[in-house]
Amino acid sequence: MASGKQESAAEPEPRQTSQENTHEPRRTSRENTPEIETDIVGRKGSHMEKSALVYIVLTLVTVGFGFCVRNSTYTAGYLSGRRMPGAPVGYDRQQARNLVAETAVFCLLAGVSACRIAVGGDYWVYWLKFQLIDQGRHVSYEKGFVGLVKLFHWIFGEGSYLPIFGFFSLVTVFFFLKALHDQADWYVLSLFLLLTQGFYFNSMNSVRYYFALALAMYAQKYVLRCEYGKFILWVLLGCTIHKSVLLIIPVYIAADLLSRVRLKKWHYAVGLLLILSLIFGQGFYRNLIFKFYPYYKDSMFDNGQLSYVNIGKCLAVLILCLIYWKDSIRDDRRNRYYFYLNLAGLVLYTCGSFIPEVSRVAYYLIQSQIFLIPGVLWNAKKGWFRNLCIVGVVAAYLLYFVMLLRGMYDVEIRLLPYLNWIFN
Repeated sequence: MASGKQESAAEPEPRQTSQENTHEPRRTSRENTPEIETDIVGRKGSHMEKSALVYIVLTLVTVGFGFCVRNSTYTAGYLSGRRMPGAPVGYDRQQARNLVAETAVFCLLAGVSACRIAVGGDYWVYWLKFQLIDQGRHVSYEKGFVGLVKLFHWIFGEGSYLPIFGFFSLVTVFFFLKALHDQADWYVLSLFLLLTQGFYFNSMNSVRYYFALALAMYAQKYVLRCEYGKFILWVLLGCTIHKSVLLIIPVYIAADLLSRVRLKKWHYAVGLLLILSLIFGQGFYRNLIFKFYPYYKDSMFDNGQLSYVNIGKCLAVLILCLIYWKDSIRDDRRNRYYFYLNLAGLVLYTCGSFIPEVSRVAYYLIQSQIFLIPGVLWNAKKGWFRNLCIVGVVAAYLLYFVMLLRGMYDVEIRLLPYLNWIFN
């Protein structure tokens, strides 16, 4: 997706709306809120700087802690399944530093997310669905999510919603950061990308989807370790919350298999056929999609617009990889895996705009950029050009983060003003 406003606002998609799950018209927060005053939609007055400062300071402080983490030796050994030369035996001082810094990052990110109230365009939509579940009425959420809502209502009482949002904040942030711990060679840069690309902040909006995305990022370590059975089990767990995560099973395994072989002509031929099928077989794919998601047909999300921002990101990452192909991609299987996922994301964004909310699929692919960009720059030959690339990446994503903040007041995003149940 790529409406003009959404692209300038750092692409808040994919997002969850009531239209995704029912045929009822979308309700605003003023219709759904229980007791809190919610006349805050779209306000950009005196609250703007203060609320935005919460996210800015959070980003600065957590990235600061990220500089304390050094775990490249651990990730290389863990993902390869063997001990790397120079790796410490037992628990050393650096690992203790890593533990303290990563724990601090988790507490900060999880705390800001878990303590929010009336933050996120879908916050009160979810609240409404919780009430419908209490009443025994049908909602088109996955059974695992419905079961969790019932469990929390049994423990905390009917009508409770803060514990549910808090639980998903904790587990989503945990899976995001555990993925970085296990896979990021350059932890601080991966953390910076996780925040400035909006994955963390948007998890306060589309709760179910970003839980599935975080779990997908975590579970792909089993693909890299060639433990496909464990990977599939984690994905099956995730699909009880958001079934879109099932799509990653063939895609991640295919990317891993490609990363382990030298490409031959028939590989390129198959890839070309897949691209042509997206161009000339749109009717087939749309009919297949609408069998599972009939409410998307002719909806506001079925607009066929290109996401120029995400195309640009994927293309820029592709160029960076080609520049440092010999240094960072050719002989590094893990980076090749992330490279193929990014390439698949580029193809999907350019040829799959006919898919409603295409980013619901593509984000599972371009999450690889969080690991690919630092991995490429980490292994690149040191020199002025590498330094220039690092500065360029940081500057580009800082600009992207500014765009994200500017768009957070949009009625469809509503991540600002930031409110929490402690002070508000």
